[in-house]
Amino acid sequence: MARPAQHVVRRKLIEVSIPLEAINAESAREKSIRHGHPSTLHLWWARRPLAAARAVLFAQLVDDPSGHPDRFPTQEDVILERKRLHALIERLVVWENAGDEELLREAHAEILASTGGNPPPILDPFAGGGSIPLEAQRLGLEAHASDLNPVAVLINKALIEIPPTFAGCRPVFPGAADEQITSWPKATGLAEDVRRYGRWMRDEAEQRIGHLYPKATLPDGTQATVIAWIWARTVTCPNPRCGIAMPLVRSWWLGKKKDKEAYVVPTVVDGKVQFGIGHGLAGAPSGENDGTVGRTGARCVGCGAAVPLEYIRAEGRAGRMGSQLMATVAEGARTRIYLPPSAEHELAAEVARPTSVPNGELPHNPRDFKTPNYGITTWSKLFTPRQLTALTTLSDLVGEARELVLRDALAAGMLEGARLDDGGLGAAAYADAVATYLGLAVSKVADMNNSIARWKSTMDQAIALFARQAIPMAWDYAETMPLSGRSAGGFVTSIGGIAKVLDSVLPRQPGSASQASARDRPAGTMVISTDPPYYDNIGYSDLSDFFYVWLRRSLQPIHPSILGTMLVPKADELVANPYRHGGKQGAHEFFENGFREVFRRARESALDDFPITVYYAFKQKESALGGQHSTGWETLLEGMIQSGWAITATWPMRSELSNRMLSQGTNALASSIVLALRPRPADAPRTDRRGFIAALKAELPEALRELLQGAIAPVDLPQAAIGPGMAVFSRYRAVLEDDGTPMPVRTALQRINEILDEVLADQESEFDADTRFAIAWFRQHGFERGDYGAADVLARARNASLDHLERAGILTKSRGEVGLIAYRDMPDDYDPATDLSISEWEVVMHLTKQMTGGGIPAAAALLGQVPATIDRDLCKELATLLFHVAEGGKRAKLAVDFNQLGAAWNDIARAAPTAVTERPLDLWGK
Repeated sequence: MARPAQHVVRRKLIEVSIPLEAINAESAREKSIRHGHPSTLHLWWARRPLAAARAVLFAQLVDDPSGHPDRFPTQEDVILERKRLHALIERLVVWENAGDEELLREAHAEILASTGGNPPPILDPFAGGGSIPLEAQRLGLEAHASDLNPVAVLINKALIEIPPTFAGCRPVFPGAADEQITSWPKATGLAEDVRRYGRWMRDEAEQRIGHLYPKATLPDGTQATVIAWIWARTVTCPNPRCGIAMPLVRSWWLGKKKDKEAYVVPTVVDGKVQFGIGHGLAGAPSGENDGTVGRTGARCVGCGAAVPLEYIRAEGRAGRMGSQLMATVAEGARTRIYLPPSAEHELAAEVARPTSVPNGELPHNPRDFKTPNYGITTWSKLFTPRQLTALTTLSDLVGEARELVLRDALAAGMLEGARLDDGGLGAAAYADAVATYLGLAVSKVADMNNSIARWKSTMDQAIALFARQAIPMAWDYAETMPLSGRSAGGFVTSIGGIAKVLDSVLPRQPGSASQASARDRPAGTMVISTDPPYYDNIGYSDLSDFFYVWLRRSLQPIHPSILGTMLVPKADELVANPYRHGGKQGAHEFFENGFREVFRRARESALDDFPITVYYAFKQKESALGGQHSTGWETLLEGMIQSGWAITATWPMRSELSNRMLSQGTNALASSIVLALRPRPADAPRTDRRGFIAALKAELPEALRELLQGAIAPVDLPQAAIGPGMAVFSRYRAVLEDDGTPMPVRTALQRINEILDEVLADQESEFDADTRFAIAWFRQHGFERGDYGAADVLARARNASLDHLERAGILTKSRGEVGLIAYRDMPDDYDPATDLSISEWEVVMHLTKQMTGGGIPAAAALLGQVPATIDRDLCKELATLLFHVAEGGKRAKLAVDFNQLGAAWNDIARAAPTAVTERPLDLWGK
């Protein structure tokens, strides 16, 4: 009887090589994309870039070509196929290609080819803002999202569950489907209904509360729509001889655009502060005269008394903090018109506080929540009475709009069916779906319509409360116009943004989003890709209560299973909050134990054929490069290994471009790390220190060569090298020190860095003699001059000649000194095709000059002329080596330039064969 063929487990692309720099560049660019981007559906904190999620999922499922020796028998074949897959990923991560159906079909075909035509479902048990499930769905995969946080669950339902359910549906708003549109692909019909019923809500709100928002009267007597009212909080001056209601103002500036400068001018008249508007730079506020309050206290504009912050806090807690209108911002012709306050507008804001408002308590979290120090202790106190009136009105209108949608859907021929929360597909479920987006729009409006939102003078507009992951205290605040049709903070603006997201999503496969703790969510036959919370970086549950109280008010009847609790569940949230778990030690133990349990359970159901991927978010103060260490990073790795996982790759994912990060400090850290992990066999062996180091030395060099074949920036190499290094370490059940104790992760990371340094040093033997001398001299002197005798000894040891190096254009010598010629000083008319003594060093120096002066086109034009006798892979390795030599200290700028060349190398090499050979002289400033 024949034995069954042994099952082959192949390495995936994520475990070997990915075009990291292209992924990171698109992730950084994504920050500036707004219209139609899923992040604009609703705020979520620290959301993963879509480009990164898309690339990681693709590379997690697609085989590395080295696993198919029958199809790619030689190393050259493997490299060529890898480059083809990299090129596909580089197209896939571009935002403008996110809706390219043909490209997505091509990507899906690659996934099918590597999964036997049956790709596994994808699960993100910490789904958060939904980037990973959404991108799984975009790639044609079955996507499952779960999260303990109900706000996150709603966002995921709105992204991956509702659009496929109603894909292709015609809008039901009367007349909307009859306007010469014959088809409604994807979720465009749903999007149109969200727009139409959203406008109906706005118009209804205008009839009910429009009188609370009077127009502004301009100096010429005409009227204009108000964009914002700018208020200052006040307390009574403690000086008994003064006693005015002193304004607490961060800055008097209103607008700082050139030739349109505007600012508030305070004066005290009869014991009361009055405000005027100043223009131009003459008399503009500056220094200590700009504003009245800072970190330590305030200054009274009436008597000049210094007022300590504790007094202000006490007045706030006693309920004696007031507010005063400072300025009104009106809409002009492509400009803002700043007006002094008027009695009419002050009176319009004096409305009774609604009775039906969310009144949950803000958490006791001094790090992230500052307003309780000043008596603002409940969610409703974050809003003015007029803002509460607007938000409760809009919330109530969500339910009314839902009834209209149901009526119109039935009239359009839909059967009523079950509700959305019960899995319905008919008119009732459709009405719930439209209402869900309307409720999310109200929640978004709350982010701009609160008394913590500020006016930003450099932008001439209000900015939302959540500029960062906290609720700070705001002294002067901007009350925006929620019924506006165009400006920030307006309900129609919010609706428009949500509808654009629906227009652009690709509901290619049904998805599911459910509320569950990651510790209780079974993975089954699904493959995990997830971005878990990192320690105490972000208190998601505390922060999301801000939105939850409004979502619950408008959507609880529609999503009773998700919005049943008064506030967001917190006890089981996997975040290390000291105030919730009995101090720092208790918080650490809670997080560590919970994290380990999540990944222990995931290990029990893990599939052998696929790695899982886990994003790890670094705190900016941490580092994992060079000789530095990160306790959090080590804790994560220890937890993974102890849970039965072997780490096979680590990729630094940046939301800032490498060059920018380098300019801020050459060891600047990635915003997150993606780990690929495989189940470690239960019978994995043990080894000792000697065996571990021997395995590292045997395997790391080849792994580094594979890394360098990908589009990886030199700055990212040390972090990426941890992957293959930890793959060796974590394959063992334990690595034992000489005394028999298990080697900790920190020691293993140190050994990996040491081997990396050795491998980079060993590379030098592969370069030509001239290059070996130049590297050694550069390591000691950079481009500074040094002693001739020392240089001569160094050259002879490497079989090089200083005279030859001078003739070759690598160095200059005079007066007993020698210096390498810096790339900036290389001749402009260099022609590599006619250089009889060309070296790798010379090529890299000239390429660096071209790259810094003319970018990829100029560098490609030069590389296209380099003769075939020069090994291009060695040139790329030299750029990487020079980055690591120059990194840190006075040579940081050199490191930036070498990193730029190394990061763009694949693009340069790809463009070189067809690049224009005549390089324009103006690249060198001529």
